[in-house]
Amino acid sequence: MEKPILRIEGVKKRQGGGFSLDIPRLEFQKGGAYSITGPNGSGKTTLLNILNLLERPDDGNIFFYEGKVTTFNSLDIRRKMGMVMENPYLFHTTVYKNMALGLKCRFVDRMMWKSQVEEALRMVGLRDFEKRYAPDLSRGESQRVAIARILAFRPEVLFLDEPFSNIDRKHVNLLEGLIKAIIEKYQTTVIFTTHDLAQAQRLADETISLMDGRIVAEPIGGA
Repeated sequence: MEKPILRIEGVKKRQGGGFSLDIPRLEFQKGGAYSITGPNGSGKTTLLNILNLLERPDDGNIFFYEGKVTTFNSLDIRRKMGMVMENPYLFHTTVYKNMALGLKCRFVDRMMWKSQVEEALRMVGLRDFEKRYAPDLSRGESQRVAIARILAFRPEVLFLDEPFSNIDRKHVNLLEGLIKAIIEKYQTTVIFTTHDLAQAQRLADETISLMDGRIVAEPIGGA
């Protein structure tokens, strides 16, 4: 097996009220799909934020392609990752400008912006949406634009925090198909949180189940 694209060892995170995330070891392969399941308060989002380098663990180490993540290289590594939140924020401007901002922040050549935006929008089924005003989009369309905004810069790791909540069955099916297409086309590693165990089994190569901040052997769902 190839060396993992992302690995954590001995990661602990203490929170107010005594909650502690305690993960001895996890690793993620390039082009793999991973689900993180568990009830509310189990640590899913905290783990996702640590993997995405948005939160620092109190103890432990994170490795990207076997290189240890440090204060000095974390920003460069974060530019190779992207995260879509449960309720993604879109700026009050056009879809194109929303997506171009992500490319600008990652120093993508301006000459490539148009083609990469168009390709990403095609992938999410929103061809010719560049001039649409983002706040006018439906919830399902907004979710897909948020994913396209990340896809436009072609991340090596894509994080999705409860991407399927509060959207209808039609859009759930579309997003599930999109995740499979992203992995197949770009060999992107996809890591997502979900309460839906059946969905986790459909999409993920591996399911990581959390309870009280710790990995448990049996998958656990939750509302």
